[in-house]
Amino acid sequence: MSMDLHPMDEYNERLISHTHPPEWDNHEPNNPYNMVVVGAGTAGLVAAAGAAQLGARTALIEKGLMGGDCLNYGCIPSKSLIRCATALDDTLYSGRFNVIADGKASINFSGVMERMRRLRSEISRNDSAGRLSANTVNVFLGEAKFTGPDTLEVKGKELRFSRAIIATGARAAIPSVKGLEETGYLTNETLFNITEQPARLAVIGAGPLGCEMAQTFQRLGSRVVILETADQVLVKEDPDAADALSESLKRDGVRLQLAINEIIEVKRVGNEKIIVYQNKESDSCESAAVDEILISTGRRPCVEGLGLEDAGVKFDTHSGIEVDDNLRTTNTRIFAAGDVCSRFQFTHAADFLARTALANALFPVKRKASALIIPRCTFTDPQVAHAGITERDAAESHIPVDTFKVPMDNVDRAILDGETEGFVKILVKQGKDRILGATIVARNAGDMIGEIVLAMNHKIGLGSISNVIHPYPTQAEAIRKAGDHYNRTRITPFIRKVLNRWMAWNRKG
Repeated sequence: MSMDLHPMDEYNERLISHTHPPEWDNHEPNNPYNMVVVGAGTAGLVAAAGAAQLGARTALIEKGLMGGDCLNYGCIPSKSLIRCATALDDTLYSGRFNVIADGKASINFSGVMERMRRLRSEISRNDSAGRLSANTVNVFLGEAKFTGPDTLEVKGKELRFSRAIIATGARAAIPSVKGLEETGYLTNETLFNITEQPARLAVIGAGPLGCEMAQTFQRLGSRVVILETADQVLVKEDPDAADALSESLKRDGVRLQLAINEIIEVKRVGNEKIIVYQNKESDSCESAAVDEILISTGRRPCVEGLGLEDAGVKFDTHSGIEVDDNLRTTNTRIFAAGDVCSRFQFTHAADFLARTALANALFPVKRKASALIIPRCTFTDPQVAHAGITERDAAESHIPVDTFKVPMDNVDRAILDGETEGFVKILVKQGKDRILGATIVARNAGDMIGEIVLAMNHKIGLGSISNVIHPYPTQAEAIRKAGDHYNRTRITPFIRKVLNRWMAWNRKG
């Protein structure tokens, strides 16, 4: 993980003082350790802090910045920028609420980036080396390398352990494109270093980060183009959700170039970066001239240089560390958690996978990672949140489902808020009310999906959700309405006939 932060102002200096203090002294190892954790991102921090709280003698090793991607290069900085872009967009279009702003709102880009650095540095206290050390975790800053099945080294010091958890995370996967390295590009690790706004930005890849940052920079004033080989944005999501987001992106001015065959070449001409790509529809070569290129084409697990071969841990440079359903590696002493071993590359997933790995490492009762219901959310406007399976997943796995969809323009609060694009879609087992999956497209979909995950976790059926009184008016009422739709399907012709007879008899009485 990179520690190349710019500019080195008071906020980045404070960030480093918390997450990789230059004066930090790696004390002599307190061998043997009950638990050694390699990597201090979300999974590593949760595992180390949890082990120490349970009374285990614990060591935590980090070669880069503590806090991992989430704090330094991911969730925290990106959502700070998103909030600023949303504030500007709301101001510019406040006229629809009869708020007179005269369309004169503008952005101070350097101020936006400074605010991000300030807030990131404040939040970094929670992930600091000092805080972990104060909670009895032995923190070692440096590169860890396994030297055997129960030993590793960091800066020339040997640590012996009974159990270990590898939580080294993942990094941006860079596509092999002619001229890309020579021309230069941004990833999530360098994007938040910039202080001048690019007038034109190309985003290669229409995944969550790509869509979030494309919309954000477009709203902040850049001219943005997305280049994607798939035929929809957010390729893992429900096509209806992808279509809704595409319309929003295009309305904001983002240019979408979907279903391209390939990017042929990237080159620099003067001050411009030229991306040459093949259009699938016309089978012709086209180009985009931009000032900066953001790579958002997926992530690769950080497995190199760890000495995993010496530890007897199987791994693959693309899929990561091989684990079973208990998150145990091929070395029975060593477990893994987070992006280094999971296809669910989210902060909240890393958190709960770490809890699973920790419990399985220290206790005889085993938890299964497959039992976790892990939601996801792309924080665009509108947000796209999902849990469980999609209709496409159900079709591919031959799972019969019933689908209940409530458009947000049928929800009073969404109408009042002027936020009617989107929907709530819930899949249940055919003929039953057991929830198998849900997709929500709404401005606050990430806050709404938790109700569905709670129901799935505790096997609460969709019919029962309709009996939960939701405050009126709220956008979450769409979830209750989906429950009402389900309950109406339970009124069969026979039940309707019985009810009609009863009501007729009641009228005579």
